[in-house]
Amino acid sequence: MSKVRILLPKSREDIRKEIDKIGASKQGSVIMQSKGQFFWVKLYDVSLRASIFVKQEMLSKGGEAAVAHGVGDFSQDKTDILLMGTLKQYKQLILKLKIQPFGLKAISADIEEALNQYNNHHWMNSSKENILKLGKKAFKLGQRTLVMGILNVTPDSFSDGGRFNKLDNALEQARLMVQQGIDILDIGGESTRPNHQSVSEQEEMERVFPVLEKILKELEVPVSIDTYKASVAEEALKMGAHMLNDIWGLKKDPRLASVAARYEVPLCIMHNRTVHQYQDLMKDIVFDLKESVNLACEAGVKNENIILDPGIGFAKNLSENLEVMNHLEEISALGYPVLLGTSRKSMIGKVLDLPPEARLEGTAATLTLGITRGVDIVRVHDIEYMKRVVDMTDAMVRRKEYC
Repeated sequence: MSKVRILLPKSREDIRKEIDKIGASKQGSVIMQSKGQFFWVKLYDVSLRASIFVKQEMLSKGGEAAVAHGVGDFSQDKTDILLMGTLKQYKQLILKLKIQPFGLKAISADIEEALNQYNNHHWMNSSKENILKLGKKAFKLGQRTLVMGILNVTPDSFSDGGRFNKLDNALEQARLMVQQGIDILDIGGESTRPNHQSVSEQEEMERVFPVLEKILKELEVPVSIDTYKASVAEEALKMGAHMLNDIWGLKKDPRLASVAARYEVPLCIMHNRTVHQYQDLMKDIVFDLKESVNLACEAGVKNENIILDPGIGFAKNLSENLEVMNHLEEISALGYPVLLGTSRKSMIGKVLDLPPEARLEGTAATLTLGITRGVDIVRVHDIEYMKRVVDMTDAMVRRKEYC
């Protein structure tokens, strides 16, 4: 019998554990971890001269670089580059590019920033302790997946419209969700279903604020406000809300970023578009999110207060939603906590041919996949059942609280 086993480490931590099992020295373990961690990095629109240099240098370090065929015969001016290599090879490449012309210093800085963000903030690889502060509560990201409960105080939401738009019903539901174990309560006063009717700032406040006031007085749970309107957000934060959740990624009302910065609260930035058209789906989504992050940072929002949401069900068809689900690691790789909102979404309904109230198992499948791919927060309707799904998935994936 062959005594050989193929290993497929999912993180730097997995690499460290396997090296330590061998009995290698501590110093040797640190060195080998950077050799064992492999990355695919894609660069866009690199000039011909710069691309030739990058390719030659990556190959000289033992890595690989794919460029367009036209680079070889100098028939095109620019190319995308796909780099493949270990963390050690990238570090060597970065050092060499920093002292070169043709815009290579800027390219080296971009590669370095991307790798550092991923390794420093992503729970699968980071040795840093990343904390999400919500009012008096502080959550250590990476230990377990946080559960955000959905409370729609609207008459026309796609899943539960009209069930909780009366104060007593909303309060009863909020109490139940807290009892069932939510970490965050997300209150929304405007439906986001397809073809929904937008509401005025005044009407949104009238729907949300009576419920918010009661919940803040009665329940000890961090409250997020699901709004893209800066005026609604500011008034809610004045009342004591702890977080903002913007389905337009700061692109409907950029003033929301300044509000979040001023009150120093976490801000969830979701991917969305007014025009549903993509040239390269994941590239476009990642670059859209980077634009939103820049808007937040320029307004003064701290990095530790930024959360990203891939926007499942927003400006994406079924095929695109499924593709995003299959590439969630690319959102995590941006270096910020990721919130996933798939609960009862039409993506599940179209695959399983089921109405919203019958999409329990489909939601569970999406949450499980999301957690295995680095998601930190899940936004759900069915707390009792989804909390069990999250706990079981965490036990298998994160294992920190169970082993």
